Amino acid sequence: MNTPTDFRCGTVAIVGRPNVGKSTLLNHILGLKLSITSRKAQTTRHRLLGIHTTEDTQFLFVDTPGFQQKHINALNKSLNKTVTQVLTEVDVVLFVIEPMHLGDADRKVLALLPKDKPVLLVVNKLDLMGDKGNILPLIQDFDLEFPFIEIVPVSAKKNLNIDELLKSIRQHLPEQAAIYGADELTDRNERFLAAELLREKAFRFLGDEVPYGIAVEIEKFEMEGKLRRIHAAFIVDKESQKPMLIGKGGEKLKQISTEARQDMEKLFDGKVWLETWVKVKGGWADDERALKSLGY
Repeated sequence: MNTPTDFRCGTVAIVGRPNVGKSTLLNHILGLKLSITSRKAQTTRHRLLGIHTTEDTQFLFVDTPGFQQKHINALNKSLNKTVTQVLTEVDVVLFVIEPMHLGDADRKVLALLPKDKPVLLVVNKLDLMGDKGNILPLIQDFDLEFPFIEIVPVSAKKNLNIDELLKSIRQHLPEQAAIYGADELTDRNERFLAAELLREKAFRFLGDEVPYGIAVEIEKFEMEGKLRRIHAAFIVDKESQKPMLIGKGGEKLKQISTEARQDMEKLFDGKVWLETWVKVKGGWADDERALKSLGY
């Protein structure tokens, strides 16, 4: 790939407490749905690289799990370790918060932020603020909490101020050639992305109890010409969760699978044949071996 002499390329961590819109922000920057989203905490469980390449810059965004402060089991310890490790490895950090709010959960993430790297405060959900003048005293308060390089208000959902955010990030990236090809969007394979889309739909369609005890295992992923044949198992923690996921006459599982398949076809740009079922693995979220086999 030809790169001009002033080309910049670097890694950018997106961090914050659960549900502040980190994955939505990444998806809007990339212009497609790569990172899964839902209103539930713990939706993002993996470190995910999203690649955004322009004429003079390659942004390597690392979407991290929200820093977990409840249900501290082996899974959540693993998620938190991912966040702290990413912060030591990247060039720039985006600390994402909601407007008019810097709560205890935000402050715990704030305490992890590196003092030796450029950290931008990204105030998301700007569209929800009635009087935009309210943001000025808010910004001044945040400035006292941490030496942010810059404070950028955005709305990931409404695509407001995203270009300004990218300009701000670019200034702090190292001058070097692109690491990935201009058409590459992630370092993750389709097998991983298929499992994530299935887990997202389960999070969206189920009540609060089941999602934290749910994982997805792709047991088979085969290409037949342009058709992808995918066999996937939902892993639940308790026998009582199985009927919740399957639903009456299999309707819930069918709904989850249909929506996930449609998203896969958009993302992979091809037809998908998907078969899903439910398996019970008691205590998987606190079992180191089970977590390893599921990619955590």
